[in-house]
Amino acid sequence: MLLLRCPYCDVMVDETELTPGGEAHLKRYGPGSSDEDFEAYLFHRDNPRGVHLERWRHTYGCGKWFLCARDTVTVEVFGTYPAQTLEPPQHIVDAIRAKYPEWTWRVGA
Repeated sequence: MLLLRCPYCDVMVDETELTPGGEAHLKRYGPGSSDEDFEAYLFHRDNPRGVHLERWRHTYGCGKWFLCARDTVTVEVFGTYPAQTLEPPQHIVDAIRAKYPEWTWRVGA
């Protein structure tokens, strides 16, 4: 079972209290964007095998969205952080690179 710490409530919760929200740190396109950019935003996602940055909502708790770094193969969680954060915190990046030295972060990664 997947266990994540809500960074707002500071409690460990299991996946039955959460709602997944897909890939984190996407560049969002809105009015005035090209059809190609909007299509890419809606439908084209990386689906990496390995470390993935994703969105989760503490649905049956505080109701807030937060971000998580985890390995999709081992389900190892490297950490969670507030949704308003523009990039993963350095301690999470360091934890990922300690296990996967070649890992690099980029928007949409």
